[in-house]
Amino acid sequence: MKMKWVGVMPATTTAFDEDLNVDHEFVGRHAKWLIDHGCTGIVTPGSLGESATLSFDEKLAIWKTVINAVGDRVPVVAAIASLSTNEAVRLAQAAAEVGCSGLMVLPPYVYRSDWREMKAHVEAVFRATKLPCMLYNNPVAYGTDFLPEQIKELADEHENLEAVKESSTDVRRVTWIQELVGNRLAIFVGVDDAIVEGIAVGAVGWVAGLVNALPQESVDLFNYAMNGEREKAMALYNWFLPLLRMDTVPKFVQLIKLVQQEVGMGNARVRPPRLELEGAELEEALSVIRHALASRNSFSRKGAKAQR
Repeated sequence: MKMKWVGVMPATTTAFDEDLNVDHEFVGRHAKWLIDHGCTGIVTPGSLGESATLSFDEKLAIWKTVINAVGDRVPVVAAIASLSTNEAVRLAQAAAEVGCSGLMVLPPYVYRSDWREMKAHVEAVFRATKLPCMLYNNPVAYGTDFLPEQIKELADEHENLEAVKESSTDVRRVTWIQELVGNRLAIFVGVDDAIVEGIAVGAVGWVAGLVNALPQESVDLFNYAMNGEREKAMALYNWFLPLLRMDTVPKFVQLIKLVQQEVGMGNARVRPPRLELEGAELEEALSVIRHALASRNSFSRKGAKAQR
């Protein structure tokens, strides 16, 4: 289906069964639940989806499951993350073949390359298919930074580069990119606790994390901010921030899956080297989560809680 870069697009978690195999039944059901609550696309499997622990074939199977689940309701965006350019190209081509509508393109996330090497890597993925692409810039996590001037260079040379997921945590990047490219690229916020600020300076979308557990609250927050309903946006944002900040720490996968478990839409299982939280770390996280959930009814009108 035609790619529209706008709105709240979850970077989905990957559900595992007791043997840590992909739970495809839940993956599909979760995707439909997110769309039912107003999300405008599905991005999978990226960092939050534990992409580094998934095989090539598992990623293809996840894309097929999600596409079958959502049909033509919303686009499915394949996150292309690989240690090698060759594999990234093959993943992009496979995503196109199974019916994904777009690609989110990451740099090689272990080797901290310079601009010449970063450009060559992402260009190879852009050229691998005709699918519209989103460039994912996350210098905090990956150690490489696509500067606004470099993003402009890529946009000038690649027509199918249509969007940027900006996760530098610096909302000034949104205005800087727009200064250079105007409306040529759709800019998405990629860190949960900067969404209201990002929208205020021109972002049009959110590749979100806590949305996996709280889609109604996430969509409401996005819409309030986009519509200029500042009082509603800030009331919801202030409630949500303790949870949204869980998206910005090293154990964000464990934390977001724990929130899913607490709302009854998922479980806390992760693949090693990640391990589930335990002890004082778990208790502290649960205290924050349960305190927030106990007071969320004043912000949620459609009942985000669902039964696993």
